[in-house]
Amino acid sequence: MKKADPTLSIHNTTRRNTDTALFVTVKQLLLPKDYTLSVVLCGDARVQKLNKTYRQKEYTPNVLSFPVAKNEGEIFLNLAQIAREAARYQHTPKEHLHYLLIHGCLHLDGYGHSSTMERAECRAMQTLFPSYTCN
Repeated sequence: MKKADPTLSIHNTTRRNTDTALFVTVKQLLLPKDYTLSVVLCGDARVQKLNKTYRQKEYTPNVLSFPVAKNEGEIFLNLAQIAREAARYQHTPKEHLHYLLIHGCLHLDGYGHSSTMERAECRAMQTLFPSYTCN
C-alpha cells in the first residue's frame, strides 16, 4: 500500500463505510505528483444538484469531475448510484467505485470518452485488481 498523500483529500458525506485505501494508489498512478485532488463520497441529492447547476443535466450521475485549476481538481462519487449499477457493469461495488474514480481522474488529466480512455481505465483496473478482465 502506498503512503498517505498530502495532495489527496477524501470527504465522506454519507453514512456508508467505504474502503478508500486504494484511492492514493489511483491518484498517484494517474495524476501528476503535484496534482491536488479532492474526492467527495456523496449520495444522489448532492450530485443531482451539481449536475443541474454546473452541467444543466437532469439525470443522477455516478461520478462528476471538476477541474479547479491547472493542477487541482475535485471528483464527486455517488455511492448510492455506484451500488445500484455495479452489477450491470459486471463489477463488484468496490471495483465499480474504483473504476469510476479512475474514470474521473482520467477526465481531470484531459481524457475524453474514447477507446484510448477505455484502455487506460483497463490498465489502471488491472493494476489495482490483477484478476480484473476488461470487457
